[in-house]
Amino acid sequence: MTLKVNRRTKIVATIGPGSESEPMLAKLISAGVNVFRLNFSHGSAEHHAEVARRIRKQAAAADRYVGILADLQGPKIRISSFREEYVELQQGDRFSLDLSLGEGEGNARAVGLDYPELCDSVSSGDTLLLDDGRLRLTVDEVREGVVECTVVVGGKLSSRKGINRLGGGLAAPALTSKDIADIDSLSQVQPDFVAVSFVSSAADIFQTRDLLLQHQLSPAIIAKIERAEVVADQDTLDSIIEASFGIMVARGDLGVEVGDAQLIGIQKDLISRARKRDRVVITATQMMESMINSPMPTRAEVFDVANAVLDGTDAVMLSAETAVGKFPEEVVKAMSEAALGAERHPVARTSRYRLDKQFSSAQEAIAMSAIYAANHYSNVRGIACLTESGTTPLLMSRLSSGLPIFALSNQSATLQKLCLCRGVIPLYFDADAYDQDDIEVCAIEFLQAEGFLQSGDSILLTHGVVMGSPGATNILKILPVV
Repeated sequence: MTLKVNRRTKIVATIGPGSESEPMLAKLISAGVNVFRLNFSHGSAEHHAEVARRIRKQAAAADRYVGILADLQGPKIRISSFREEYVELQQGDRFSLDLSLGEGEGNARAVGLDYPELCDSVSSGDTLLLDDGRLRLTVDEVREGVVECTVVVGGKLSSRKGINRLGGGLAAPALTSKDIADIDSLSQVQPDFVAVSFVSSAADIFQTRDLLLQHQLSPAIIAKIERAEVVADQDTLDSIIEASFGIMVARGDLGVEVGDAQLIGIQKDLISRARKRDRVVITATQMMESMINSPMPTRAEVFDVANAVLDGTDAVMLSAETAVGKFPEEVVKAMSEAALGAERHPVARTSRYRLDKQFSSAQEAIAMSAIYAANHYSNVRGIACLTESGTTPLLMSRLSSGLPIFALSNQSATLQKLCLCRGVIPLYFDADAYDQDDIEVCAIEFLQAEGFLQSGDSILLTHGVVMGSPGATNILKILPVV
């Protein structure tokens, strides 16, 4: 019997014209996608709902739990539009951001913008970054309604490109009127996760949760970390992490604001902070960017994915690679292979996490003890958790191990959220259908039938004395597989 080999790191793939058909969704699920991202910066609510329906259909056909992440657009600060398709800016040119210019009135000397507060947010000497940092302007003068600049790094500039300030500071509310309207439409999508863009404080997360609850929705909330001022303030950052189910290291806008050299250490710190607080973390943006047009990744891209895996990220994300790329299936396979390669390294299989800490509950003590035992008893092939809320497998996934964590539950919402947790395999198992005296044997037989265990193995099993009660896990056993 050949046992299943499961990748521990999860893959998030963005849906777009290149990937939204049912045949392609089926291929991506087969290739290893764990969560699909719906980008609410594009498309209508009705279209997102239709794509979500297709995802659910194909996940059911594959007998897999596959999550859906609704990614809200947030307050992206953008220039207005030009008369022509684009303008060409040269180093040394004078260029103005002028609030008086409307749509279609931009030219090679000036363009309008959708952010009236810009004049109050910048001053002489600041550096403004356009189109994800591809163009740079130095602010020369700020007067009423106009920011006068000099081009430092030129190039082609087309309509509706984003504006950032080096070092951050272009503050705007995390939830725009469009985001609130999109939240109102999420009942049609029923997402498992909602990502909030440009989060500036924990209050943004609380506001989002309240708005979702008004529609009887309770998806897990992911805070996108992309503001320089947030990563510069540890108290603010930690409060955002603790208010959320998890975070996304959104390296696009964050890298523009802090600089790529600083981003390397920030990524590692964000992953570590999230895991220490029992939160999941997604590493995103340009992970395999060359595969938008190429069937093979560069070696640097493979190393980038592997580095995030070795740092302990729960998931790695594909954006344009699957949304509009020519090779969506190939890029998922390439990312999966890169993650598996990194997971074979001993660093990804061992951890000293919390060995010097006190546990806060019996549930946490059981979870940490199970991982410690698994890492030090070679005959164990995995850890099975009978779970209601999903907390025990989430806690286990914070500690590195080379073993799969089987989350066995009859709570579909719980299993959907566990799609993002590193090393956790969500499986539907209705403990209520069995005699409680036989539940351990039945769980082992179930995992054998699914191809995860074979005779002669051992399995760690956790559950509560009172089955079906959330947060009551207090039993850990090492059981033989016969």
